[in-house]
Amino acid sequence: MSLQLAWINEQEGFDITDELAAKLEELLRLAGESEQVTDGEVALTFVDDEAIREINKQYRGLDKPTDVLSFAMQEMGEDEIEIRYDEDSMDDEGGLRDAAALEGEELETFEEPLGDIIISVPRAIAQAEDYGHSVERELGFLFVHGFLHLIGYDHQSEEEEKEMFGKQEAILQKAGLTR
Repeated sequence: MSLQLAWINEQEGFDITDELAAKLEELLRLAGESEQVTDGEVALTFVDDEAIREINKQYRGLDKPTDVLSFAMQEMGEDEIEIRYDEDSMDDEGGLRDAAALEGEELETFEEPLGDIIISVPRAIAQAEDYGHSVERELGFLFVHGFLHLIGYDHQSEEEEKEMFGKQEAILQKAGLTR
């Protein structure tokens, strides 16, 4: 079991290079280590302003683009049913068994989804210009910000914001993404 990043690029204005993807994987590893999160999958989607505006409108009722949205899979909503498995359906490492595993075939490791992070690349580019740092740093900042939301952090109060932003900055510094 490990922390995994799955990403997709649904925008055309900025090239998501192999180097950037590797940096995001490093950030995920560093953030996971910092927060003792060792297992799970984070799904990251790069979009344009129009796509994130639509998602923001649909899920948050805000008809405007934003820089990053996070949708945690580990949160239980009021109407959601918790799925529980009995011990016979689990393998030695806590994963689900299926008929193939029972016949002695090995399965690919399945990582429990932590959630989805959606980043508006045009918004990240504009913010990088405003703050005077690289687009890679801004994308990294938004990614770490989204990850911390996935695992339960928020910034509704000044104290929460200070804690969350401090954690983000420490992770970015370890990855060499300075201002």
